[in-house]
Amino acid sequence: MDSNKKNIEQLSIDTVRILSADAVQKANSGHPGTPMALAPMGHVLWTQFLNYNPKNPDWANRDRFILSCGHACMLQYSFLYLTGYDLTLDDIKNFRQLNSKTAGHPEYGLAPGIDVTTGPLGQGFANGVGFAIAQKHLAARYNKPGFDIFNYHIYAICSDGDMMEGVTSEAASLAGHLELGNIIYLYDDNHISIEGSTDITFNEDVSERFRSYGWHVQDLPDVNDIHALQLALTNAKTEAQKPSLIRVRSLIAYGSPNKSGTAGSHGSPLGPDEVKLVKKFFGFDPEKSFYVPDEVLDFYHKAGEKGGVTEEKWNKLFADYKVKYPELAAEYESASKGELPDGWKDALPVFKASDPKMATRQASGKVLNAIAAKLPNLIGGAADLSPSTETNLKECDSFTSENRGGRNFHFGIREHAMGSALNGMALTKGVIPFGATFLMFSEYMRPPIRLAAIMKISPIFVYTHDSIGLGEDGTTHQPIEQLASLRSIPNLTVIRPADANESVHAWRVALEHKGGPVVLIFTRQGLPILDQDKYGKASELEKGAYILSEASKAPDLILMATGSEVALILQAQAKLEDDGISTRVVSMPSWELFEKQDAAYREKVFPKANKKRLAVEMASPMGWHKYTTDDGDMLGMTTFGESAPAEDLYKHFGFTVENVVNKAKALLK
Repeated sequence: MDSNKKNIEQLSIDTVRILSADAVQKANSGHPGTPMALAPMGHVLWTQFLNYNPKNPDWANRDRFILSCGHACMLQYSFLYLTGYDLTLDDIKNFRQLNSKTAGHPEYGLAPGIDVTTGPLGQGFANGVGFAIAQKHLAARYNKPGFDIFNYHIYAICSDGDMMEGVTSEAASLAGHLELGNIIYLYDDNHISIEGSTDITFNEDVSERFRSYGWHVQDLPDVNDIHALQLALTNAKTEAQKPSLIRVRSLIAYGSPNKSGTAGSHGSPLGPDEVKLVKKFFGFDPEKSFYVPDEVLDFYHKAGEKGGVTEEKWNKLFADYKVKYPELAAEYESASKGELPDGWKDALPVFKASDPKMATRQASGKVLNAIAAKLPNLIGGAADLSPSTETNLKECDSFTSENRGGRNFHFGIREHAMGSALNGMALTKGVIPFGATFLMFSEYMRPPIRLAAIMKISPIFVYTHDSIGLGEDGTTHQPIEQLASLRSIPNLTVIRPADANESVHAWRVALEHKGGPVVLIFTRQGLPILDQDKYGKASELEKGAYILSEASKAPDLILMATGSEVALILQAQAKLEDDGISTRVVSMPSWELFEKQDAAYREKVFPKANKKRLAVEMASPMGWHKYTTDDGDMLGMTTFGESAPAEDLYKHFGFTVENVVNKAKALLK
């Protein structure tokens, strides 16, 4: 390397270090140490290895980059600004401030070039596995000889903290098993966490651990050795079968005379005096802040401009692809816009009231298999429970290391990694992912559910065995507080259908829904199929709540329920009407959808004058007071369940027609 290039590269790396330290110091909040240490790593990635175009951050065949250690986000923001994304020096100065693009952790949709929201450690690592799965699947469906349309890689930087989180182990195991050779992760092995040296908690051999998972592992002793980084990344790109982990030793807060290698640079600013010492160490004017030499900005802008040329070549390739494979090209273009094929809803089944009882999980499975052929980009599976969750696409193969075109995913007993991988898949345009387990095990998936809601992306989470109605498996498997907990998450839509036909429309709504994840909740036990000629139409599910069965005259009472309990309150309505109590029945599968309706519709379903209301749900009563009003009541679960046949549990906990009728009459006294 000639001396001029070496000098500009070193100046550029040191500029990133200073920029990161300045931004954290001005915010008086954040993490300066890792960006300072990893500036050489970021430099090599953004100048030599990542395929990206700052002028089109969503280019379909760009490499994905994930900063799994999101607290080090000034590293990413610095390179986004310097390489020419729509991020200014003022945005860097506004780090961690209200309404800034440069939030305290990378946030998808806030700053250009951020492929996923990371914050909780381990999530980004596992999201990358979903990104990698989606890339392999897109390539299997759309790539043709001479047309390598999708061949991008998934790059990530992760930390000691990521390695400690359990979700990382789940995701790494899955990635190794699936031989996702498109993954290239750089592990910043700096031996520091907030409490001090990682030796106090963490002394395992991470490299050997990942080799046992089936990963290709390289160990580098010094992040400042740019040549070694280049060679390791080249080796990783050459390794097509195994996912790659490059373990890189670094010194946190490199260049800080008093805080390098210490926890003091992990989660707080260096301090104004120490920042000046850092600038002196790197040969910068200690009195200048946010100084970016013109030659550095020019150097990085030129690196960013290379991506525009790369994308132009890809655009030409795709244009030729459209000529030769017009149907596949049109399918992808439509799917990547989030459009659903014309006529897909014609495949939705309709169930008859004369049909035998059917668990809503079974109805869900019938829906999936009815529409699978119409929606080729609908892919998913379960955490080792597809026979129980009814989520197997019967006419489709499994996604494996040998068959990337399979649409059935076997996530194994890895609920947390499944949720995080679904988010990575959902962030890949052209893919509609779903994943299933029992409702109780949504607890293992809470972080990715929450992050999906924050990002406003649309994975479909499928949960079955939704109440004490699952019976003998008992307390540990019977969900009680989960419905209330899920409903409390902003921007999450929860749907619990009452019968087979409502299940059909639950899937319809989920597939059409934009701007956030959907949770579909189904029963284990069989339920009667409601007569749509006699009662309200199941298509009304899209409104969240609807009048299923009207009272014989102006209602004295409103009964409301979700899921399996709707059939129960219909029976109670009949008894109450026989006793001269006019009773309206409302099926309320989704609070969130109901709240989106206008005031007139909400008043129609729940007139303010009708204050005698009883809600019935085999779950925590929390939240129902909003709909029952001060003069209403709620029959729910205030304890955990028991192990017994379902019918015995219904009697024990009061979910019987007699008890509903008695509670209703008590309200009217």
